[in-house]
Amino acid sequence: MKLYQLSKENGKNITQFESNFIMSRIINTEASASIGCMYLEENGVIGYHQAVVPQLLLILEGKGYVRNEQEQYYQVQPGDAVFWEKDEWHETKTDKGLTGIVIESEQLNPAAFMPLK
Repeated sequence: MKLYQLSKENGKNITQFESNFIMSRIINTEASASIGCMYLEENGVIGYHQAVVPQLLLILEGKGYVRNEQEQYYQVQPGDAVFWEKDEWHETKTDKGLTGIVIESEQLNPAAFMPLK
């Protein structure tokens, strides 16, 4: 498991087409990818299981805890990105609720765009 940080500071200011915003890249893959939004309510849990493919969880709202094979939990909050390798055991849980985007693909390399936390 690796923890990355989503941040505006690592983004690029986009001005084309009279735009004015910052784009922070997250991932690029040539393999097919599955992208979903997960909503964990109060005391929600994504049970301890093996990742079928590499997975990247982007925390959008709320706070929670993640772990891998080690029994130590790490707190996550908006702006955090958690990466698990294929076959890595992991779990996500929350006391008060958490919303996140999960990206799953055979080819994920979050280190290409985001710094480690």
